[in-house]
Amino acid sequence: MYNNPAVPAAAGAGSGTLAMTGAGDVFWFALAAFALLALGLAIKRIVPVRETKA
Repeated sequence: MYNNPAVPAAAGAGSGTLAMTGAGDVFWFALAAFALLALGLAIKRIVPVRETKA
C-alpha cells in the first residue's frame, strides 16, 4: 500500500514503524510520558483536596 516496503507494525517490527514518520521509539516513549503526566495533572486538579484539621 502506497509503495511502502516497510514491514507492518503488527508483524512485531517495533512501534517506530507504526506511523512511518521517521521518528524512533524514544519519541513515542517521550510522547507517552508527556500524555501520562498531563493526565495525572488533570486528575489532580479535578479531585478535591482534603482540608487538614490543625
